[in-house]
Amino acid sequence: EIRLSLVGSEMCIRDSGKEASAVAVCIKDCIQNMNLVIGCTIGCSYCYARNNVRRFHMINDFEKPEFFPNKLRLMEKKRPQNFLLTGMSDFSHWKTEWREQIFAKMTENPQHQYLFLTKRPEDIVFSTTLENAWFGVTVTSSKEKNRIRTLREHIHGGHYHVTFEPMFDEVGMVDLTGIEWIVIGTETGHRKGKAVSKPEWVWSVSYTHLRAHETKANL
Repeated sequence: EIRLSLVGSEMCIRDSGKEASAVAVCIKDCIQNMNLVIGCTIGCSYCYARNNVRRFHMINDFEKPEFFPNKLRLMEKKRPQNFLLTGMSDFSHWKTEWREQIFAKMTENPQHQYLFLTKRPEDIVFSTTLENAWFGVTVTSSKEKNRIRTLREHIHGGHYHVTFEPMFDEVGMVDLTGIEWIVIGTETGHRKGKAVSKPEWVWSVSYTHLRAHETKANL
């Protein structure tokens, strides 16, 4: 099933097996955050996680990620859920021992789908046999679309997805081979000088996705 979700406008394009169709969906209704690691060293100017950590005093220093293993028990829920494990961190900068504990717990709880995001796929080499792990990259501009290729080269196993959020310019043509889920969105919040994505940027990515579907690319 191929899905294209548009954060904000709540658009989703799905592949039902024969043709793509558009349905309404809210991404927040589909995914639950599980912040096992809090903190990130990348320093994006638009980072909502850093602002939330400072506001609610979650950890002392956001640039020094911390692991909260007590939250692993959340995976024991019986009802299948979609968990985003990197809402306040970057997967590529997790310590090896953190990943080992997390993936061991995931193995014990195969009823869920587990999503990971990174902005630095070049900083990690990782593989897994778990089919319910989804690895993705964040692409905010045309300068960053090479992250998609690096994702495929550095992380193996599970599934691939891409988040074009927030979009700062037109990404242009991208190679979506192997990508099974695409999220597109603009910057939210009240940051001074925040970017506002243009509709034509969104449809450019959408068109690339649909053309790949029509030509039977491996999506």
